[in-house]
Amino acid sequence: MRLMSHLKFLSLAGNHLNGSLQNQGFCQLNKLQELDLSYNLFQGILPPCLNNLTSLRLLDLSANLFSGNLSSPLLPNLTSLEYIDLSYNQFGGSFSFSSFANHSKLQVVILGRDNYIFEEVGRDTNKFEVETEYPVGWVPLFQLKVLFLSSCKLTGDLPGFLQYQFRLVGVDLSHNNLTESFPNWLLANNTRLEFLVLRNNSLMGQLLPLGPNTRINSLDISHNQLDGQLQENVAHMIPNVESLNLSNNGFEGILPSSIAELRALGILDLSANNFSGEVPKLLLTAKYLGILKLSNNKFHGEIFSRDFNLTWLKYLYLGNNQFTGTLSNVICRSSWLSVLDVSNNYMSGEIPSWIGNMTDLTTLVLGNNNFKGKLPPEISQLQRMEFLDVSQNALSGSLPSLKNLLSLKHLHLQRNMFTGLIPRDFLNSSYLLTLDMRDNRLFGSIPNSISALLEIRILLLRGNLFSGFIPNHLCHLTEISLMDLSNNSFSGPIPICFGHIRFGEMKKEDNVFGQFIEYGYRWSLRVYAGYLEKYWGYSSTIYNEKDEVEFVTKNRRDFYGGGILEFMFGLDLSCNNLTGEIPHELGMLSSIHALNLSHNQLNGSIPKSFSNLSQIESFDLSYNKLGGEIPLELVELNFLEVFSVAYNNFSGRVPDTKAQFGTFDERSYEGNPFLCGKLLKRKCNTSIESPCAPSQYFESEAKWYDINHVVFFASFTTSYIMILLGFVTILYINPYWRHRWFNFIEECIYSCYYFASDSLSKLSTYLYN
Repeated sequence: MRLMSHLKFLSLAGNHLNGSLQNQGFCQLNKLQELDLSYNLFQGILPPCLNNLTSLRLLDLSANLFSGNLSSPLLPNLTSLEYIDLSYNQFGGSFSFSSFANHSKLQVVILGRDNYIFEEVGRDTNKFEVETEYPVGWVPLFQLKVLFLSSCKLTGDLPGFLQYQFRLVGVDLSHNNLTESFPNWLLANNTRLEFLVLRNNSLMGQLLPLGPNTRINSLDISHNQLDGQLQENVAHMIPNVESLNLSNNGFEGILPSSIAELRALGILDLSANNFSGEVPKLLLTAKYLGILKLSNNKFHGEIFSRDFNLTWLKYLYLGNNQFTGTLSNVICRSSWLSVLDVSNNYMSGEIPSWIGNMTDLTTLVLGNNNFKGKLPPEISQLQRMEFLDVSQNALSGSLPSLKNLLSLKHLHLQRNMFTGLIPRDFLNSSYLLTLDMRDNRLFGSIPNSISALLEIRILLLRGNLFSGFIPNHLCHLTEISLMDLSNNSFSGPIPICFGHIRFGEMKKEDNVFGQFIEYGYRWSLRVYAGYLEKYWGYSSTIYNEKDEVEFVTKNRRDFYGGGILEFMFGLDLSCNNLTGEIPHELGMLSSIHALNLSHNQLNGSIPKSFSNLSQIESFDLSYNKLGGEIPLELVELNFLEVFSVAYNNFSGRVPDTKAQFGTFDERSYEGNPFLCGKLLKRKCNTSIESPCAPSQYFESEAKWYDINHVVFFASFTTSYIMILLGFVTILYINPYWRHRWFNFIEECIYSCYYFASDSLSKLSTYLYN
């Protein structure tokens, strides 16, 4: 380090260096002017000796693992600073922004981090807070150009020191709890402001007219509580805007036509508001528009009319509106289109064959419309396709081969009227994660080609006409987390090898977030992924935000979507014709949350190995032919919320009503007449109560047919009286049947009289002779 004592500029960014700065010798570089250690694995607290680097103009320690408190006298002494970036670390405590009060040269301050990145990796432990109002009324000497205080626990009004800033170019105060109205004064004071992000706060009120001199080209005020209508002259308020995000607010009314006059507009996100009416025709001809998000509003009309001419469009989100019409070939004018989402509208007609010419498509979402006809085989030409959803339409016919969709990750075909066999060469994507074909009219067996989808996590075939044995080749799908084969006609035994499917059990090498070094190596990628998700709508989880599946658990149908799918594990084989005993190997599924084997013909007993299902929450064995005793070991299942063994042939005592089993009522055991216990209000006799007398147990079990005479005669008498009263009531109400009944009795009496008379006459003749 002595040879480097005169060093002025040092950048070690992005080299995955680790350790503490205490031992690295940086503090001896007292002539250093620029120090960039960003995107590494440095950890621990910042050494006080950094206070000696009084010549520092640039300090970038972002995207590391630094911790501790920033309230030390370190930063106040570095008065030569012009640029400081401490974002994406693990600092804690409260930091007073007035520590920078005397930094007259300071221009760029970047602190905090974006919450969504840490929520994704399961490490949302943000304890860092920036205090901006202490001491009260402090006046800064600096004039900032860039201020990023994302996720710094700011509350109330915008920081007071901003009233004294007039040179700001970029401001990000997202993911805080700011509650004032939209800060027009901030734009008025800073005529050079180009980048403003107030996303995910609690801003209220209407968006008031802005000054005519604003240079803003990127404005994000999404996820707030703003409302009212947009100003008619919105194009004159922000004439230079290139990216405008107003999503997840309460804006309403007709979209002003002047918004189409924003000639530089490249990104427009109006999703999740209450806009209504038709989309301005001029907006559909915007020259540079690349991303258009109108989903979750009340827009109506025919969106793909002849006016549609967005030649540079790459992402189009129209879902959850009231659009009508067909998929017109005007869409082909958007030759760069990568994402097309028109789900949950009133679109109709057939899916056109020319869709195969949109070769840049990676996401096509047409679900929950009124499309009919066949799924065109030309769709297999979309070799970049990753997400395909045509669910909940009226599509019919056989399924085409999709083997050329080599990049496909998510396929949703559920709730249509597809018929026939699954083609042998149906799929060939080694990346496929989701295959949802529920509620169609498919029949036959599951083809062997399904077993080649080795990365698949979700396989849903519920509600079809599949038959035959459940094939053992499904056991090759070891990454499965959700499998639903219910409501079919499968027969035969449950494959023993199902016990070797992971259903959520993680191998050591999969737990990347649990390994410290691996976590650090992926840090910079996750920060970048978070940026993409925030500004462009990408997601770095394995499940797309549009990927939502339905799975029955806890006796109800629930929808699971997005990242939550990574934590949901279940197996549903209910409503089939499965026979044989339950394989004890299923007890190896220690991470499974839901197991449903109900409405089959299974026999035998419950394997004691099921006590190893430590994470199970929903367990249903009802409507089978299972017998024996319910294993007492099941009381160890501490997360169990729904349990049913109803309508089987179980006998003996029900498990003790403690722990989770204390939450179940008699409905969990109904239809098992030989179960006993306090919960069922049915006493257990001594022979069954005593676990130490097996011979008595079998003796009592052999006399299951013994009749309780008191109960028998009581029930017989009651039934006889009820029938008699019913008969008398009918005769009393209906005079016609009453008359017929009396005639019948009279005829019977006459018949008996004549029979008796004739018999006596014959007997007398016989005796006389």
